[in-house]
Order: sequence, then C-alpha cells, then structure tokens
Amino acid sequence: MLETRAIVVRLHGKEALVEAISEGGCGQCSSEKGCGSSKLTQLFCTKPRQFKVHNEANAAIGDEVQITLPDGVLLRSSILMYAVPLILLLGGGMLGAYCSHNAVSRDGYAALGSLLGLVGGFVLAKWISKRQPVMAVAQPIIKSHPIAHSARP
Repeated sequence: MLETRAIVVRLHGKEALVEAISEGGCGQCSSEKGCGSSKLTQLFCTKPRQFKVHNEANAAIGDEVQITLPDGVLLRSSILMYAVPLILLLGGGMLGAYCSHNAVSRDGYAALGSLLGLVGGFVLAKWISKRQPVMAVAQPIIKSHPIAHSARP
C-alpha cells in the first residue's frame, strides 16, 4: 500500500484538499551518494502538491494525516494512461501510412494518423477511467486518524 503524509488544507463534505509533506524520497538527498531527485523537485515544482482525497477519518483543517492508495492501483492507472495512447499512436501512424496513395505523402499521413491516434488514446483512456468501476478504487483516502493536530486559534 502506498502511503504519504499530508496536511488538510480545506474541507468540502466528505472530500478534503490536502497538501503533501515533502519527505525527500529515500532520505539520501542530503548526501552526495543520493540521486538528488529532491533538487529537481525543488527546481521544477515550486508550488506544493495539493490533491483531493476521501476524508474517511473525519480529519479537520490543519491536521497532519496519512494518505493511502491500495497496491496495484497506481500501476493499473499508469498502464491505462500511458499504454492506451501509445498503442493508438502507433496504430494510427501505421494506418495513416497504409492509407497513403504514394510514397511522397506517406510521412504526412503517418504523422496525421499518429496525432489522431494519440488524441484518441487519451480520450479513450479518460472515458475508460470514468466508466470502469474498478478505477473508482484509485481515489486516495485519509485512512488513519490524524497524526498530529496543529495549533488552532
């Protein structure tokens, strides 16, 4: 099960907007032996990561909570969002090249087919993720009770 710590920023019914607490990955970021990915994160991700989660623990604003995501969900979601568009991109390119009438226009048809396949792949992946009940489990949730309460006025 994937887990991360976060702070509740806003509540809306049974949904909570949380801000992830950056922990620096494996803990080797300060040493020279680490990969230094936290430096890249600091360079390219200036805004804190915020996302909506189901608030099963009834956490309040300012609470530090544990966010969980079931095993396998991230892999299935990644396959859906990457593999489907990639397969349709390649299929669209081959179909476009096959449909061209001469060798001169083959590259143009292949490029157009690839572009249409890619866009169609993203649309199809989005449609599948909204229609498939299995993907509903992909929603992260606040599973555990608040870790610590912030000082409230």
